[in-house]
Amino acid sequence: MRKKAKHEKKNKNYLLIAFILICLVGVIYYSFRIITWKKHTSDNEKINNQISNSIRIIKDETGTEDIYDIDFEALKEINSDTIAYVKVNNTNINHIVVKGTNNEYYLNHNLKKEWNNAGWIFADYKNKFDGLDKNIVIYGHNMKDGSMFETLKYTIEKDWYENKENHKVVLVTENGTKYYQVFSTYSTKPEDYYIKTEFNNDIEFEEFLKTLKNRSVYDYGTVISSQDKILTLSSCLDGRKNRVVLHAKLIQEQ
Repeated sequence: MRKKAKHEKKNKNYLLIAFILICLVGVIYYSFRIITWKKHTSDNEKINNQISNSIRIIKDETGTEDIYDIDFEALKEINSDTIAYVKVNNTNINHIVVKGTNNEYYLNHNLKKEWNNAGWIFADYKNKFDGLDKNIVIYGHNMKDGSMFETLKYTIEKDWYENKENHKVVLVTENGTKYYQVFSTYSTKPEDYYIKTEFNNDIEFEEFLKTLKNRSVYDYGTVISSQDKILTLSSCLDGRKNRVVLHAKLIQEQ
């Protein structure tokens, strides 16, 4: 009996030690993740500060319209993949956009092509930016500090929708400034449908547009047709379980 009690006590001690070790490993792992996350977001913030002089937004002669002066030459010296600048009113989306040779690289690399869990804002590699794209798609992580595309989720909130000034999205490339009118915002399960960039004919594209518009949580009153060109912004939502999506049609080019 005494040996049995001793054996049981020994087993309990082993279990306790194992439990403590598991907890210790967990603490070390999550501490490492938090430290890494803070470093990566800090690194990207430093990059944004560094390139801020290359992004100038000034008023026109009337003082009512914004003029976007993006120094693409300077930005391409940092990263030749630089392709555009995107801005969405009343969000923190005010970013330089890159485009790689796939849709994976910039999920975990920043503008300087350094390994970074926050990644960078990037366009779908299938887009050509030649003026002929029917659907330009841009992605960004949902970062808890409000950076990247975290605030894209504002676009499915009533307060954002009710302010019509928010319904214009700006995309600047080396070829000029494009203004888009929002026609749909919603959340959806992860899928490939809404990020389609090529279409066989106008009928297929028109059906695509109808589907996107019908998904919207709000009626933006924007008329769309197969002759339009659109911009799609996409980010994760609800811990990557869903996606938040914005679609807007091209209404003006400068």
